[in-house]
Amino acid sequence: MSNTFTDKVALVTGAGAGMGLATARAFAAEGAAVVLADIDEKTVRQAADDLIAEGHRALPVVCDVAVEAQVADLVQQTVAAFGRLDFAYNNAGVQTPNVETADADGAEFDRVQAINLRGVWNCMKYELQQMRTQGSGAIVNCASIGGLIGIAGLGAYHASKHGVLGLTKSAALEYAARGIRINAVCPGIIATPMVERMTTTDAEAMDALLAQQPIARLGRPEEIAEAVLWLASDKASFVIGHALAVDGGYTIQ
Repeated sequence: MSNTFTDKVALVTGAGAGMGLATARAFAAEGAAVVLADIDEKTVRQAADDLIAEGHRALPVVCDVAVEAQVADLVQQTVAAFGRLDFAYNNAGVQTPNVETADADGAEFDRVQAINLRGVWNCMKYELQQMRTQGSGAIVNCASIGGLIGIAGLGAYHASKHGVLGLTKSAALEYAARGIRINAVCPGIIATPMVERMTTTDAEAMDALLAQQPIARLGRPEEIAEAVLWLASDKASFVIGHALAVDGGYTIQ
């Protein structure tokens, strides 16, 4: 792709680091104005400043996607700054500690659902209101391989990601005939700050992760960004409600 998104506007949540940042940078490289949203003010402002310094159009917005009013304001700021909203990558999410279902904490379950599932619903609601007015747009939700499979001890996380796929498919049917495409990307284990924090002090944990990967390495955030941009582009114009696994073969084992 080469300046595929010139004069377009993209919104990325969880854009301060990892897959969100890589995707925001990829949209900008293709000519889009980018709104970077994240709960971490320092990282998201630095990310936007870096893009602006490189000559791109970028706007940082501090936003907790679990709070509906903040998401409504996020979309409002996007349209106020750039006039429209063409693409959204709803990436913000959290992991949860490994624990058996019988021993899980209810408050932790609610926290994960609030961010990973309700957060995506909040974002879709207000993104779709704007896109419906325009009669065009493309949304990509981050569901993870956790939306396709189950892993013992991660019930709360996988429940949230299965829910994201349900939202994606239902909304995709609602808007397919109205010029708005909605899909999901399902990353495998990606070398993000979250994964690095989990494995930096535990070499055995990293070895265990690598042993599970048919491709014998972790994915790169930029590889997820490429998948998101393809799903958002006209090259995927006949792709509706799809859950695209980008996982190095993990889910076909």
